[in-house]
Amino acid sequence: MVKIRLRRMGAKKAPFYRIVVADSRYPRDGRFIEEIGTYNPLKEPAEVVVNAEAAQKWIKDGAQPTDTVRILLKKAGVL
Repeated sequence: MVKIRLRRMGAKKAPFYRIVVADSRYPRDGRFIEEIGTYNPLKEPAEVVVNAEAAQKWIKDGAQPTDTVRILLKKAGVL
C-alpha cells in the first residue's frame, strides 16, 4: 500500500519533516517514491508547504495519508 507520510529530517531536538509518498513497507526515513512538501513545526505558526497538484494526484490514485498528514493537508487547503 502506498502512504503519504512524514519523513523526519533535521538535527536532534530540532525536527523538520518532508511530506513524502512511500510504500508502507519502507522504513520511516528510508526509501520513498516522491517528495510532495515540507512541514516545519518550529516556526510560529507551523509552516506547511505542499504541492497541491501532486498530493491530489496521489490521493486520487489510492495513496492513503497518515492521520498527521491528513491534518496538515487540511490546514494547507488540499483536502
